[in-house]
Amino acid sequence: MLALVLRAEFSPRPGYGVLEVERRTGKVREGSMVWRNPRIGLEERGRPKPRGKEVLLRVGAVGICGSDVHFVETDKDGYMLYPGLVKTPVVIGHELSGIVEEVGPEVKDVKPGDLVTSEEMFWCGECEACKVNYFNHCLRLNDPSDMSFGELGFTHDGGMAEYVLIPHEKYLWKIDSLVERYGSEEKALEAGSLVEPTSVSYHAIFNRAGGFKPGGYVVVWGAGPIGLAAIGLSKAAGASKVISFDISPIRRELAEKMGADHVFDPAELSKNDVEPWEKIMELTGGEGADMHVEAAGAPRHTLPQMIKSLAIGGKITWIGRAPQETPIYLEVLQVRRAQVYGSQGHSGWGNFKNVIRLMAAGKIDMTRIITSRFKLEDALKAFERAHKRIDGKITIKP
Repeated sequence: MLALVLRAEFSPRPGYGVLEVERRTGKVREGSMVWRNPRIGLEERGRPKPRGKEVLLRVGAVGICGSDVHFVETDKDGYMLYPGLVKTPVVIGHELSGIVEEVGPEVKDVKPGDLVTSEEMFWCGECEACKVNYFNHCLRLNDPSDMSFGELGFTHDGGMAEYVLIPHEKYLWKIDSLVERYGSEEKALEAGSLVEPTSVSYHAIFNRAGGFKPGGYVVVWGAGPIGLAAIGLSKAAGASKVISFDISPIRRELAEKMGADHVFDPAELSKNDVEPWEKIMELTGGEGADMHVEAAGAPRHTLPQMIKSLAIGGKITWIGRAPQETPIYLEVLQVRRAQVYGSQGHSGWGNFKNVIRLMAAGKIDMTRIITSRFKLEDALKAFERAHKRIDGKITIKP
């Protein structure tokens, strides 16, 4: 089978405390501190055979995520930009959907022909974190010595291939209900590949931060796929006003398509000596935002603006990743009765189930954000385009 494989050199930065087990397994905690001179290439690989609870999928659609791009973008020293858990070589791609091709002998809940999507985080369900429903923080998932668990497309071969082997059926969610909504398997598979990033936003807004009351004011920072999902979900949940900021013209246009009521380029505001927080306070009648969603990964730019535009009882839910420290004025959180919530992942809490239900009901349509489609054999061209940051979502269709 054809697959897009990430390879890199194991070369820990000076001063990084690399563990011997990381050196032995190649499963490292911080990819940007270890993997140097990364590159991707199409390779022919054998088709996996499912055993036990494993399920083999014929990939229908897979999206290029910002983390996939950060695998192959480097700093001045040649290290990949992605800061999290990663092992190479690995087939990348974690935003996927597919058709069940073959199942292991112990599989009970899915069968060949089912349309499904998969969680990206392969949690164990047995460690202390999992036992209290913190699947996104599974201790074995993050353990460099445990290769049974990890992340799809990061430590386990992912979906930018003709077939992908999912290690357990518990990570799969059926999306057959999307066929009726979209009118074809092909479109349903495209929608299904967007369940994972949408669930990231769902988890951040409704689980980690506890949501907002219908009628609330929501501000979304960054209109990439995660931010666009946050816009769609916020409107579906009854936000009376959604305000979004992004520097990309195409992403501002997509933000409007997803339901944002007001969309701004912060750079343009700056030219007129207007700061984003001032625009927020103007549009909310001086009350501020009931919820800020940080999906830009730019804390030094966004956090000061959010702190200045929090409603009393306001919330900040943080999704964007950035390996940098940022000062915060805690006094504001106290006097505004406000809270900051860190969010990671998408597993547990019925996130996938509820996102699929919303899609099937037509409450959100994430296929609006797909702006380019490529065949698997053209995956390198797809990544060339991804580096330009001119798309909403690029989808590869093996």
